[in-house]
Amino acid sequence: MSVLRRLATRFWRDERANPTIEFVIMFPVMVFFLLSAVELGFMTMRNTMLERAVDMTVRDIRLSTGMNLQHSDIKNTICDRAGMLPDCRDNLRLEMVQIDPRNWSTPDSTADCTDQSQEARPVRNFENGQENQMMLIRACLKFRPVFPLTGLGKSLTTDAAGHAAMVASSAFVQEPL
Repeated sequence: MSVLRRLATRFWRDERANPTIEFVIMFPVMVFFLLSAVELGFMTMRNTMLERAVDMTVRDIRLSTGMNLQHSDIKNTICDRAGMLPDCRDNLRLEMVQIDPRNWSTPDSTADCTDQSQEARPVRNFENGQENQMMLIRACLKFRPVFPLTGLGKSLTTDAAGHAAMVASSAFVQEPL
């Protein structure tokens, strides 16, 4: 019994493996933060590109009164201007509605997004504005997280196909002729 006690005491006082234990404890935490930072960086880059493309396209729409732009025209313009959005034409969905500032009613808070796991469905609401009408355009982009099983990618709300949603919106008044 004394031999066992002596071995346990020597094992307890031995400090040669302390750095290994610290590494084993801290390494998963550091990897978690690293992967979350990379995911956040990609999300910020995508969101910035989407917002910029929507703003540039809205400026063109606002200044080109009388043109009857369709959903596909605006969607292609946004995708052409937002260079870093993967599968933009397949995963972007637009919604444009008229808003009456004198008789305010809040538009639907949920954006109309694509879902690759379901059948294709028509655009929920898309109407071209006339002169001096206030319009709201919302662009919903579905994207696949870079690291879907760890860090920030795991905490994102995804659909059945594993895509998360990113929404950019802009309001504008159609300029008169």
